[in-house]
Parts: sequence; C-alpha cells; structure tokens
Amino acid sequence: MIRTVLVIDTATPAVTAAVVVRDRGIDDGAIDVVGERITLDARAHAETLTPNVVAAVADAGLMMADLDAVVVGCGPGPFTGLRVGMATAAAYGHALGLPVYGVCSLDAIGVLTTGDVLVVTDARRREVYWARYRDGVRFHGPDVAAPADVPVGTAEAVAGSPEHAALFGLPVIGPEYPIAAGLVAAVEDWTGEPAALVPLYLRRPDAKTLAERGVLR
Repeated sequence: MIRTVLVIDTATPAVTAAVVVRDRGIDDGAIDVVGERITLDARAHAETLTPNVVAAVADAGLMMADLDAVVVGCGPGPFTGLRVGMATAAAYGHALGLPVYGVCSLDAIGVLTTGDVLVVTDARRREVYWARYRDGVRFHGPDVAAPADVPVGTAEAVAGSPEHAALFGLPVIGPEYPIAAGLVAAVEDWTGEPAALVPLYLRRPDAKTLAERGVLR
C-alpha cells in the first residue's frame, strides 16, 4: 500500500514540496502532511525546489528510502516553472524506483471545495488558468482565457490566486495555491501503473522553430 508520498508542485509562484502520509489508521482515508516547505517566488523554482524537498523530508523525520510514491502537479502553469517540478519529480521517481502520479494542479485547490466553485491561477498575459468544480469534482476545464471570457456560470465562489480571484465579483475562498493535501487527494487511482506525465501548458510556448518563423522554406 502506498502510504508515504513526496509531493511537488511548481505550477504557480508557490514552490511546494511536502511529505504526506495517507491512511495513518486502517483505511481511514486521512491525509496527514508531516513535512512541508513552500517558497513564494515565481522566479526561483529551479533554485528552491530541491532544497525544499530535502528540508520537507527532514522535517518529516524520514529518509528518501522511506518514500512510497511521488505526486506532482502537471499544471496548467507557465512553461519554465512547470517543467522544473515535473522533471524533478520524474528524476526522484527514477532514482528511487517509485511510481510518479501526475495531477492537474487546479484540482489540488478544487478538490478541497464544496458547492459550485471556480478556481483560477495566474496565466500571465492578463489571462488566467481556470476550471470549475462541483463539490470537489471538476466538470469544466482546465483552460486559459482572459477573466472576462471565463464562463463563470452558476459559480458561488472563486478560489485560487487572490489577485485574480478578486476580479470575478464572487466570494473568495481558499486555498490560494495548490497544496500538498489537495494534490494527494486529487490522485484518482493508486493501484497499477500510473499514466505518463503530461504537462498542461494549454498554450503554445513563446519560442518558435525556424520553420514556424519562416526562416526555413
């Protein structure tokens, strides 16, 4: 049984590393965060993630060999920050022989909510990444759009980035960023081989190939 999980997310400015213990009792479904380090810095994913992982494992009083699995947020998020987290998670999984489970980072916020909730995070370029949830289950999205183009529908509240949540005229609730307990709760199936990690960029990268720029003909 998978009990002790290393959790990583770099889809937002919150560079998150944590150790979570599942089902501390006998199949009680509890999710306990026993070690966690979070750095809020949109430009320091590469510099702070590994130190955060090492510190979180130490805070939990464990060693890397005690881990059973890795869970990582797969976005949506900006290209550079997102790939740091996913590459790091894959590297730990490979080095330690652990399964690596990828989840939508917005789900790590939405899965903890009740009612009809819109979740938004910063997509830059005056846009937001968004998804809608009903009692913790995603039913629309994820997608990227300008706030005015997000289909709010019957949403009763908005969670996620406070700056962007404030744009929708709805009650703002937490969490503000993907959190460790939410990332673990978002894993749908802990049995069998996890699916391949697929980043949710939702838009094409800024860099273009020579062919795309018309240099090669």
